[in-house]
Amino acid sequence: MRKYEGVFIFKPNLEDEVRNQAFDRIKAAIESNGTITEINEWGNRKLAYEINYIKEGYYIIVNFEAAAEVVAEVERRSRISDAIIRYMVVKQEA
Repeated sequence: MRKYEGVFIFKPNLEDEVRNQAFDRIKAAIESNGTITEINEWGNRKLAYEINYIKEGYYIIVNFEAAAEVVAEVERRSRISDAIIRYMVVKQEA
């Protein structure tokens, strides 16, 4: 199992319940064959540049340990979610 860090940027105007449901789908994908070590909610932050006329986003940073297949599933679920503007999962160095 490798260590990863995922950054997920959600639309800023979503209700908490909708955002939590979308994030729960991501967490379920990670916990299916891995473990979450830390979750940091940064809240609403200004984006570096506009994305589809959206100027800010709700940031959630997740540190986790998982197999490579889990990362592929997390990225797939993030790609098809309407609530997520951008996402990135990177492998952490040892």
